[in-house]
Amino acid sequence: MLASLPMYDLPGLEAETDAWWSALSDAFRAEGLKEVPDRLARGEDMAAQWLSERLLFSQTCGYPLTHSLKGRITLLATPSYACPGCEGGLYHSEILVRTNADYASLADLRGARAVANAEGSQSGYSALRAAIAPLARDGRFFASVSLSGGHLNSMIQVSEGQADVCAVDCVTYHLLAQTQPSAVAGLRSLAVSPSAPALPYITRLTIAPSDLERLRAGLRRAVADPSVRDVRARLLLDDILVKPLGAYDRIDEMEAEAVALGYPELA
Repeated sequence: MLASLPMYDLPGLEAETDAWWSALSDAFRAEGLKEVPDRLARGEDMAAQWLSERLLFSQTCGYPLTHSLKGRITLLATPSYACPGCEGGLYHSEILVRTNADYASLADLRGARAVANAEGSQSGYSALRAAIAPLARDGRFFASVSLSGGHLNSMIQVSEGQADVCAVDCVTYHLLAQTQPSAVAGLRSLAVSPSAPALPYITRLTIAPSDLERLRAGLRRAVADPSVRDVRARLLLDDILVKPLGAYDRIDEMEAEAVALGYPELA
């Protein structure tokens, strides 16, 4: 079986991520699950992992959940993070500019250079599109839009002056502030994007209903374990919620609202 936690497995937090998986795997076994991996799979193709028939546990972005993975995986649970605005299993993106930039509002970004991690990202692309859509004219707002391949890359490009603005998942931003303060030192949050449900925990589509319930019971057991309280605090992981799949319709709605405003893509 496969297990991975790729979304917040950031440099400097590998030990905490491994400790969280150790607590989860122990809890899953205690709930009666068989073939629970001892270690997380790292360095493999995430899309292939998520669609594997061997997938026991992983975390994905909400945008793939409602698009490329729609109807192909099972929503397991939604983490709730200890960040401002993340109450109830929600999250948003921090819209970041250089600390010394003159921008005072989103409207001031007209004609700026934007960078996003990937087109298939809720936090880096779709959330920024949703924030900018009401301000766009004839489908355009920025002077240019480029893709960096990752949130940290986007932040570096803005900080070094290669771009002027990016949107970064607020959990990633606050985790990097803890582990790599130099990455955020030259940046400030100009605004926040609209909120959506946080990055979901998932499992394979064909999982037996009884095993799905064992996974959820294991999540509840692990989050209540006092021995990993400090680990969860380092990961900003506050609670685990079981939301209906329909809660993630908000991601589709944000995209549809931008399209209705004549702004189908960052431009």
